[in-house]
Amino acid sequence: MKGPLFYSKILLFGEYGIIEDSKGLSIPYNFFNGALKISDYSSEESKKSNSILRHFSDYLKTIDINLDLNSLDKHIEKGMYFDSSIPRGYGIGSSGALVAAVYDKYAINKITVLENLTREKLLILKEIFSKMESFFHGKSSGLDPLNSYLSIPILIESKNDINVTGIPSQKSFGSGAVFLIDSGKTGSTAPMINIFMEKMKKEGFRNMLNSQFIKYTNICVDSFLSGDLKNLFKSTKKLSQIVFENFKPMIPPEFHHLWKKGIDNGSYFLKLCGSGGGGYILGFAPNIEDAKKDLEGYDLEVVYHF
Repeated sequence: MKGPLFYSKILLFGEYGIIEDSKGLSIPYNFFNGALKISDYSSEESKKSNSILRHFSDYLKTIDINLDLNSLDKHIEKGMYFDSSIPRGYGIGSSGALVAAVYDKYAINKITVLENLTREKLLILKEIFSKMESFFHGKSSGLDPLNSYLSIPILIESKNDINVTGIPSQKSFGSGAVFLIDSGKTGSTAPMINIFMEKMKKEGFRNMLNSQFIKYTNICVDSFLSGDLKNLFKSTKKLSQIVFENFKPMIPPEFHHLWKKGIDNGSYFLKLCGSGGGGYILGFAPNIEDAKKDLEGYDLEVVYHF
């Protein structure tokens, strides 16, 4: 048995900001995917995944979600695991894809992707996914599983206002690009969120978040969706600077100099991919060839061309 594929995602804009009601924009990233699978062959990786599913099922029994947990437990006993190429701890939704797969297979009265997805239904799904994914992170917005489940871009206007959206078509030979850099180590969401929550206790940080971070996050979302590249890169540079000055613990130390170098020379601007601390780092380049020269020695994975 193998279930349908669920894809990784990239939160282009909104990391940390959406906790405080900023806009956000999340897109599917089809390079990585995962599916629930039962097979006779059992590797160490599949045994580990099966064990995670077992603990996840125990957690699901403690929350009020309408799932067929008897069937889930039977399949786990048969050795079911999540067969995934999505790297864990990389900020691209590995747990979100697993949550989406479990909901898709075991939800009773499931909201399907084929029906008319009203805002109300999207918010119900987001709430369900938030409860489910909290097992992995301690606190979840539910956005990663929602993106993986729907496999279409999602625009967050605010906590209670989300919509599926279209994004400008990619230009096959466009010089501008969004790219990923592998930091070479995994990150962990819960400790990063804890650091953020501690910072939020300080008035100066809260003021910066509302007057600068959220302001430029919102401009970036609007500029990306409207195809206003001049404003997009100008605002992404500002956002990169704000993150560098205020979110240092979330940036792997060995990337501090690269982060600053991009801001100073303007060939690329780096952002957190998810909560940070490791995994992927997100980059925006007005000219990807210039960025590659300045980031020589690092593998850039281009995910979107302007």
